[in-house]
Amino acid sequence: MKIGLALAGGGVRGAAHIGVIKALQENNIEIGYIGGTSIGSIVAAFFAMGYNTDEMYKLFKYFSKDILKVEPRYYWENVRVTKNLMGYGLLSGENIENGMNECARIKGYKNIKELPIPIVMPTVDIKNSKEYIFTNQEYSKNFPESRYINDISIGKAVRASSSYPAVFAPTIFNGHKFVDGGIIDNLPTKEVRKLGADKVIAVRFSSANNSDPKNIFEVALKSVDLLFDQRTEKEISESDFAISLNLPDASVFNIKKLDYCYTKGYLATIKNINKIKGMIGKV
Repeated sequence: MKIGLALAGGGVRGAAHIGVIKALQENNIEIGYIGGTSIGSIVAAFFAMGYNTDEMYKLFKYFSKDILKVEPRYYWENVRVTKNLMGYGLLSGENIENGMNECARIKGYKNIKELPIPIVMPTVDIKNSKEYIFTNQEYSKNFPESRYINDISIGKAVRASSSYPAVFAPTIFNGHKFVDGGIIDNLPTKEVRKLGADKVIAVRFSSANNSDPKNIFEVALKSVDLLFDQRTEKEISESDFAISLNLPDASVFNIKKLDYCYTKGYLATIKNINKIKGMIGKV
């Protein structure tokens, strides 16, 4: 039985994905295919590079702080070019790219095509409104060259999938202007199945909470979060088992809630482990 794992976007709540993987591995459920959007792409890339869950979580915590650092030089250059205080985004996203490339270098990888575990990571070209998928698969009927990109650095691919609107500037690559894949495909269940998975486990985050945004930035974040959540609903039906995590105490960029999210992901998977085993015929 070939098992695939699809990981949704959701900001720092993505720490829960690592808890999910840890629980699955502790119960001898091996993941052979993986896909992730936005923050899910970061965890998926760590997994495909061969990092264990303890290493993933340490890296996740380290980069969560670094990713959101203010970049004064970028900001003012951005404003100068765009003639707008918001520019293309508050942050460039270079910290994501550089950090992931360094993690890849440590493992001996550079290009996505070098990764040993089949992987998919959605993104969207904001210029032509089309979805593209970064993958290590060769072009074929399932992976046509028109939609799939398999020659790009790991860091650039993750950055493109994670370029959350208004927060991170779009990622420029070969004439494309890529933004967060969650705009169209926040949970790449169908794409993971295309890799060859017989059964696909999906992990998503519910935005069903009564948080009250206090400023324009929080309003924008919650609005995008709701949009992503609606996109996710369509993909849930394509999975064989879905772990839905409601994390009301964790907003998209609240790095103080990493431990909370990681633990919730682990516990939710343990709670459902017998159902998951039954689904894959491994009772």
